[in-house]
Amino acid sequence: MDAPSEPDNDVDTFAREHLPARDTWPELIFALPELRYPRRLNCVTHFLDRWIAEGRGHALCLIGEHESLTYRQLFEWVNRIANVLVHRLGLKPGNRVLLRSGNTPMMVATYLAVIKAGGIVVATMPLLRAREIAYPLNKARIRIALCDRRLSAEMEGARAHAPGLEEVVYWGGGPGSLEALMEAESPAFTAADTAADDVCLIAFTSGTTGEPKGAMHFHRDMLAICDTYARHVVRAGPEDRFIGSAPFAFTFGLAIILFPMRVGGSAVVLEKAGPEELAQAIGRERATVCFTAPTAYRAMLGKLAAYDLSSLRRCISAGESLNRATFDNWKAATGLTLLDGIGGTEMLHIYLASPEDEVRPGATGRPVPGYEARVVDEHGKEVPPGTVGRLAVRGPTGCRYLGDSRQTTYVKDGWNYPGDSYVMDEEGYFWYQARCDDMIVSSGYNISGPEVEAALLRHPGVLECGVVGAPDPDRGIIVKAYVVPAPGAAADAAFAKALQDFVKAEIAPYKYPRAIEFVTSLPKTASGKIQRFALRRHAAEAVAVGAPAPAPQSLAASA
Repeated sequence: MDAPSEPDNDVDTFAREHLPARDTWPELIFALPELRYPRRLNCVTHFLDRWIAEGRGHALCLIGEHESLTYRQLFEWVNRIANVLVHRLGLKPGNRVLLRSGNTPMMVATYLAVIKAGGIVVATMPLLRAREIAYPLNKARIRIALCDRRLSAEMEGARAHAPGLEEVVYWGGGPGSLEALMEAESPAFTAADTAADDVCLIAFTSGTTGEPKGAMHFHRDMLAICDTYARHVVRAGPEDRFIGSAPFAFTFGLAIILFPMRVGGSAVVLEKAGPEELAQAIGRERATVCFTAPTAYRAMLGKLAAYDLSSLRRCISAGESLNRATFDNWKAATGLTLLDGIGGTEMLHIYLASPEDEVRPGATGRPVPGYEARVVDEHGKEVPPGTVGRLAVRGPTGCRYLGDSRQTTYVKDGWNYPGDSYVMDEEGYFWYQARCDDMIVSSGYNISGPEVEAALLRHPGVLECGVVGAPDPDRGIIVKAYVVPAPGAAADAAFAKALQDFVKAEIAPYKYPRAIEFVTSLPKTASGKIQRFALRRHAAEAVAVGAPAPAPQSLAASA
């Protein structure tokens, strides 16, 4: 199954030609029977067409804020859009199509239509600006874009920076809109005859460590994340109603749509999904499975009295490290176990996690069935249990960057290296330590930034925090905490000293933050992750100019 398929005639072979050299791929593993897919495969037929063929087209599929769609209705939307792409816009199999929208039913329909027509989705975060949009347009040589009209300003601005962009079609009404074009097309469309290993998605990373990288994923990969993590950890069924906060352009967000569609369930699609909107929608739509980041669960804890979350039966946490305090507080308040997990754009989704009956509080979990993981030293040699090292993982999905020399940094000797430090215990559970670049070396000690964050978050006066290494003339690097105080907490020197003493009592005293800066907000990605690289930059700049500790401020602009 690892051998690449031969490309068909009259297709755009750009993606296949720009896959990394085969000997730089990770080893791919298909040991589970459910991962043995046919050689010819269009994944959309498994997510959508099958339910029509089985007579379940009447079942509710998408619940939007302004409209809801059954499987039959979504099937017809997808087919009409696929016809627009092929007949009006000249899409050939293998062409890349840029998508720009918040999480809406139309975004889901365009996503599936591009893939069904044999195209390759390149979805972008709604908050990107013109120059940022131009990067994937040029890197992936995209000539067609479908976009929510409300995002037209930056989309039009990107044209000046992307000369290869030929066609932009907007939805949201008006002459020439996607809806108008759809009305003139047939609701029938035969899925393109694609191979299981044809690229159907190029997911660009956030670019926090340099230029964004385009992770290339196949049709079979879209099914594999459902048949590993969703099947063996989430254990969802057709009665489940999924909800979450991640944008669909972020691969964590695929869980909200692909996981329920794999089993005939439904999804609640939210354009705005902050903690309050998410809590409201869970109660209103009786959602049963929630995917969001630890920061959102922490924020919702303060709103439980106002909203009804009783319909939930599964709560999945990913996107950043889940600390023990959040796990315990959520369990105590709701009776629900937060299922931690770690995944990534390069791997498409989660590869370390445990189902509810196997959760160990504080541990990320064990390898998801279908995946293998180990902890290794700097030479790639596996270390004994209880030893801190680098995480290495492999399975049915893996890193394949679009024309990028960084492929050989992420993949070594057949293993993917996501860049995380872990400890594996004697029973095979993996315990997160830090991102490799979040490990702080101060006065000869190795200190995990997330461990210090977890200790700070156990203090009732801390709402959010980020911990990084900051330059120091005496110690080289010190532990510095950026703290968002909880309402009522005084952002002053006395509170800073109280927090330092609190951390000394919670963990080894040498790990305490020697510097604390109070801020009103922290820099975050569109998916809610704290951007520690921005905090490190802020700390370095403050030392360079000899700046005194400022009054509490927002660091969001640092992103």
